[in-house]
Formats: sequence, C-alpha cells, structure tokens
Amino acid sequence: MLAFHSVVLYLYEKMTGDSPVAKRRRSDMEGVPLLLKILASSVPVADKSGGLIRDVLEKGDLGVVKKGWNDLQTEADRAAQRCIVASLSKSFPNVTIIGEEETDPNEDIKPDWVETSLDENILKHVSNFPEEWKDVKDEDIVIWVDPLDGTAEYTQGLLDHVTVLIGIAVKGKAVAGVIHQPYYNYKAGPGATLGRTIWGMVGLGAFGYTQKQPPKGKNIITTTRSHSNKVVTDSVDACEPTEVIRVGGAGHKVLLLIEGEVHAYVFASPGCKKWDTCAPEAILTAIGGKLTDIHGSKLQYHKEVQHKNTAGVLATFSVDHQWYLDKIPQSAKDALKP
Repeated sequence: MLAFHSVVLYLYEKMTGDSPVAKRRRSDMEGVPLLLKILASSVPVADKSGGLIRDVLEKGDLGVVKKGWNDLQTEADRAAQRCIVASLSKSFPNVTIIGEEETDPNEDIKPDWVETSLDENILKHVSNFPEEWKDVKDEDIVIWVDPLDGTAEYTQGLLDHVTVLIGIAVKGKAVAGVIHQPYYNYKAGPGATLGRTIWGMVGLGAFGYTQKQPPKGKNIITTTRSHSNKVVTDSVDACEPTEVIRVGGAGHKVLLLIEGEVHAYVFASPGCKKWDTCAPEAILTAIGGKLTDIHGSKLQYHKEVQHKNTAGVLATFSVDHQWYLDKIPQSAKDALKP
C-alpha cells in the first residue's frame, strides 16, 4: 500500500509540478525576501531550460528561423523561453517578465517543463540578505530573460559560447542574475557531466565559479564575433589591446571577464539588448566590476525602457573602467547616443 501511495504521489508531482512537500516548504517561506525567492527559483529553472537546449541539439532538428539580419531563432530558444516564463510566472504571477523570443501566451506548456523548485543553497543566504532588498515588492521587479544567448554559435557547434540568462532588476537597476552554461565541460568527452550555473546578487556576491585575475602586463579585450563593423573595430583598437578574443554571447563574454581570461569587454554597437546584459551586469556588479554604455552611463532596466542598448557596452573587472572609457573614440561616442 505504501508503494502504491508513493507511485500516486510521484505521478501527482509529475503532472502538477507541485508536491505536498513543496507546498509546505513554500508556506514556510513567509520570512524569506521576495527577491531571494525569485533568485532561488531562477537557478533550477535555468538548469531545466539548459536541459531542453541540449535535447533539441541532440535530436538534430534545430528549427532555425531568421528573425532579421544576423539574428536567428531556434526551437531551443523557443522551448527554453517557454520553460522559463511559464515556470517563473507560475511561482511569481505578479512580477513582470520580459523575454527575447515572441511566444504564444495561449500555447500549452508541457507539465514537465514547469519547474517550481527552490535552490536550498541560495535560501540559506536569508541570514545575510542585504537590508536594502528586503522590502522589494512585485511591482518593483522586472525579470529579463535571454533563453539562449549565442544562438548563432549554437547552430555552428561553438557550444561553450551558449548561455541562459535570467536577470532580475529592481526599480530599473540590475540587482541579481543567473548565467547557466548548458555545455560547460562538453569538451571533456562522452560521459562528462555537462552544465554549470553562476548566480549573484549585489550585496551578496557571486557563486558557482572560480574568480581569477587577468594576466599582468597584458591587455586582453573580448568583443563580438558576429556583429562587428568599423566603429566596433576602431573602438577596440583604440583601447590598445595586446590580444582580442572574439566570441559570441554577452553572457559568455562576462564569464571570460570574471574568470580572468580578459581585461575588458568592449562593444561599441547597439547590437545587444537588455535581456543580454541584465544578468551579466548584476553578477559583475556583485563582485565589484562595472558594466556601462560607452559614455559611462549605467543601463536602465525598467519595464518601459527601450530594449536596445543603443550606446553599446563596456564592462571591466579588476582594471580601471575609466581608462577604457577615455580611450573610446569621440567619433564612436557621437555615433552611439543613449
């Protein structure tokens, strides 16, 4: 009889994604700040969407759609966004969520795509949670979602460039974020455990990676692999790089930055959007780095804000941000207005 009850409970959980244990746990969450709960939900949601991205590639039918010049969408983008938006909307129905991909709100979502669990390791930070974020309300928050950052690289097999980005903004400021790499460790060969998740919050720090300092005596810059032009190239060259690493995805570039592979991320172009930068900016800020436009202005993440980062992106960690700002040519600054 006990075994039968366990099977019924398992089936109930699979169908609803809402076990009695989970219900009881959420009822005990009354003292946990909303922002911490959203972050604790976002990590397992990002992990789940990463699994969907791997599944699509394994099946081989990417379902590529061209949204615009040099702007692709695949079935993996669509599936990952449905998973993320449905999951977070179920847990936080009054929070604004803005995603890169257009999806049908009436489309049925597979029950096992809805992830409502909470990361217990994140919830442990309730004891040292920053005071300034404790009273944040639903209407203060916008969640910016890029379900698959680095789509072009995904279709070309450059899988280490691919990330899932979930950024959490409070009153227009990037405050917390999750960067999931579905294919982290994929070069280790068959049987290797794939994927890792980095998360952070301003006032708490960042977790899930090993922080390193970039090489001394060098000036390594990362920039776009697929959206370059003369303004982009001139701006990078003006920063006097000893080496330029061209990769896809804003999330991947910021990971190179915080792991000490590069000194700066320079992108003098309106080619990226708020969902590309919210999570990376929050994580970078959490460890003392900076992400601004090329004029040095902070990006805004209100729900009414235009989605394009019209004045480009400059990000640094452990180096003088102002030095790079001063090196950006005036012609680039004149061409890219906020």
